[in-house]
Amino acid sequence: MTLSRLLAAAAFAVALAGCAAGTGGSQNKAEQNLSAGIKQYEDGAYADARTSLQSALDGGLDKVDQVRAHKYLAFIYCVSDREKQCRDEFVKALEIDPNFDLKPAEAGHPIWGPVFVSVKSTK
Repeated sequence: MTLSRLLAAAAFAVALAGCAAGTGGSQNKAEQNLSAGIKQYEDGAYADARTSLQSALDGGLDKVDQVRAHKYLAFIYCVSDREKQCRDEFVKALEIDPNFDLKPAEAGHPIWGPVFVSVKSTK
């Protein structure tokens, strides 16, 4: 391989590495925070879950995952008797995806189910 081809191949490899380290790295971290937040929520560690979910949102999630993060934040606020924040999170989810709906098991929850129905009826 000639020196010019070797240099061109090296430059190409550096360019590819730069692309991979761009937004993919932060997106991956945001997705990791989302997964951690959901797991923490499921384990009942609501304060940690709230921090992880907010970090995920701040890290640049795609729209589908933003809706998921806001949904879980709403659940946390509702079970923590913070209805206004719960409503606000459902509003944010519906602003991102006006067709967002809870799964049947979630919709039937006695605490956040009625809050979600109330918020959705105003949208």
